[in-house]
Amino acid sequence: MIALLLACLAGYGVHLAFTSTAFGWTGYRPGTAPDNAAERSNPLRAERISDRFGLGDIAPQAIASAMGVLMLLGFAFGTILFGGIIPGLILGLFAATFPVGVARVRHERTIARAHQAWPAIIEEIRLLTSTLGRSIPQATFETGARAPGPLHDAFEDAHREWLMSTDFARSLGVLKARLGHNTVDVVAETLLTAHELGGGEVGRRLEALAADRLTDQQHRRDAVARQAGVRFARWFVLIVPFGMSFVGLSIGNGRSAYASTSGQLMVGVALLFIIGCWIWGGRIMRLPEEDRVFS
Repeated sequence: MIALLLACLAGYGVHLAFTSTAFGWTGYRPGTAPDNAAERSNPLRAERISDRFGLGDIAPQAIASAMGVLMLLGFAFGTILFGGIIPGLILGLFAATFPVGVARVRHERTIARAHQAWPAIIEEIRLLTSTLGRSIPQATFETGARAPGPLHDAFEDAHREWLMSTDFARSLGVLKARLGHNTVDVVAETLLTAHELGGGEVGRRLEALAADRLTDQQHRRDAVARQAGVRFARWFVLIVPFGMSFVGLSIGNGRSAYASTSGQLMVGVALLFIIGCWIWGGRIMRLPEEDRVFS
């Protein structure tokens, strides 16, 4: 009976997640939400929540639906495999974190791909200022209008500030606040210094800055490539223990041993150790970010 109830709840959760993603339905009803539901929703609030948790452009409602579905599936899997509530709760809570983790990784990769455009952006600014005679603010915002994704939106906000105040330092401050990245800080301060001091060294400074950013990106790509084997091995932290658990079920009184009080406690502790190793492995593989010295 419990298994049937869990299967029904998991199926309904899948329905909610699919209809939210495919048709934009909101709420927990089987069909469309009432008309006034859209009026009560606050897209700005949802956007703030997404920015705060680094979810990118994924709606928090979709993340919540996926978390609910995976939590139910993880709970059902743990309860059926180990014959108890404690392992089910631990696995359910652990499974519920995967949508947030996937969304954050996806958003971070989008931001990283956008920041890879900085050497080309700096080089274009250099060409516009040294060859076509553009001023640094004009060349900056003209180049920013062709920047990819998140960079484009930030440049638009900075350009709007420039049109209202003609204060280049304040406009670059908007750019730094929107993007919040060390590369942006270095580029902004270099452009501001070149704008205020002028002279014939602007092109050389921008060329050196573009080369420095390109070298930094190459080093990071090499580090990520060298971690490929470690990332593959990290999955064994999850695969091997669960494989051994399945084998244990078929040996002697393995299932009844799992269902005992001491067995449930030992399984719970083991699952916590596995999850802790998984999280720790992910943290030590994160590449260090440069400190923001101009923020």
